Amino acid sequence: MMLRLLLLALNFFPSIQVTENKILVKQSPLLVVDDNEVNLSCKYTYNLFSKELRASLYKGLDNAVEVCVVNGNFSHQLQFHSNTGFNCDGNLSNETVTFYLRNLYVNQTDIYFCKIEVMYPPPYLDNERSNGTIIHIKEKHRCPDHQPSEPKPFWVLVVVDVILAFYSFLVTVALCVFWMNSKTTRLLQSDYMNMTPRRPGPTRRHYQPYAPTRDFAAYRP
Repeated sequence: MMLRLLLLALNFFPSIQVTENKILVKQSPLLVVDDNEVNLSCKYTYNLFSKELRASLYKGLDNAVEVCVVNGNFSHQLQFHSNTGFNCDGNLSNETVTFYLRNLYVNQTDIYFCKIEVMYPPPYLDNERSNGTIIHIKEKHRCPDHQPSEPKPFWVLVVVDVILAFYSFLVTVALCVFWMNSKTTRLLQSDYMNMTPRRPGPTRRHYQPYAPTRDFAAYRP
């Protein structure tokens, strides 16, 4: 019985040692980006306070693109930077590393993985691969700026009304003059026709009786 307990204890302690030498990382499964900026936090289960470490963020299932990285320890201020053109910054604490990504584009939607490495002292340690975080970057639809139209001044409306009224008055006067001239012309033509002399009643034609012309020279002796 005692032997079995010792064997179980020997098997238990190595398992504790292996667990302590692993760095476990937890990430949010999904982040939706509306304004081209995102903060990705990676929580890890390891004390890195006195270690020389390296924390990095990778893009893609095969970790092909190193998005952001930081090297150093907690004795001095850590500087985050990117070697692949990403606009990144970050913050590192004893339990969490947060990557700040700015000016993201729609085609950068992908899965991102955090990686924590202990560079010194030996032995070298890194985290087990986490499930990663899908960063979904939405296309930003910019609506045109609708500037409120300035109210038209009152005097502009008054001027427009006066111009329209004057134009209507001119058209009315022109039509009246044309109508008066047309009426006067018709009256003059009517008076001229009435002044032409005419015989009252039906006209009769008088015919004189025909008489042959006599030759008086034929009767002279």
